[in-house]
Amino acid sequence: MTAASMVRPLRHPEFRLGARDVALLTPGMAAWGVMTGVAIVKSGMSTIAVLLMSTIVFAGSSQLAALPLIASGAPVWVVLATAFCVNLRFVVFSLHLRRYVMHQPLWRRLFGGYLMADLGYVLVTRRYPDPPADAAGIAALEAYWLGNGLTGWTMWTVSTLVGVALGNSVPVSWGLGFAGILALVGVMASLVSTRLRVVSALVAGGAAIVAAALPFKLNILVAIVAAVVVCLVFEKAVPARAGPLGGR
Repeated sequence: MTAASMVRPLRHPEFRLGARDVALLTPGMAAWGVMTGVAIVKSGMSTIAVLLMSTIVFAGSSQLAALPLIASGAPVWVVLATAFCVNLRFVVFSLHLRRYVMHQPLWRRLFGGYLMADLGYVLVTRRYPDPPADAAGIAALEAYWLGNGLTGWTMWTVSTLVGVALGNSVPVSWGLGFAGILALVGVMASLVSTRLRVVSALVAGGAAIVAAALPFKLNILVAIVAAVVVCLVFEKAVPARAGPLGGR
């Protein structure tokens, strides 16, 4: 890999477009990142652990799910299982994006996967509904993906570090976390585009509410398992071309 080939995507017009598309979503992402930084400090982790989590872990939803468990002294398996289940959606994302990146070497796929967040997935697949087949299209996709991912990672890391710096001086009652949740709701609304996805969202939401009394936020695990099981049943029972839940 030459220096020229590494710099080339940064000069592509699609790189700037990808960066701009993410930057337009800054307010919600920044508020969510600040709240995550505050939550990291309040979890009681060491300074080194706080800085490492703020700069390396690019997964806001799993962080917010795991931090209360860490602070309450939950068993490690519960923390890991919760983070794993919260991020299971990325398995689906990666299966969809496989055709987009299988021509790349492993290190580029890993780096691109690290930069791929929820908003990035929505934006990339909306910009490129199908993987390009020609060299020019592939170069444009890679540039857009990189601009999108690098900008999103930078915005998230900076806002998280701001939250860490503010620490206990920022009261949770400010409602910054709610602004971040609104951003996630927007992402979910973009993804819930078929009847089966509507069913999965309703089942997950209902199960999370019903199981809200469980300790260690295990209602999240219950919601995910319930939605997956119900959707698998409907996948086998309802043909893709017809029926009330068709059109996946």
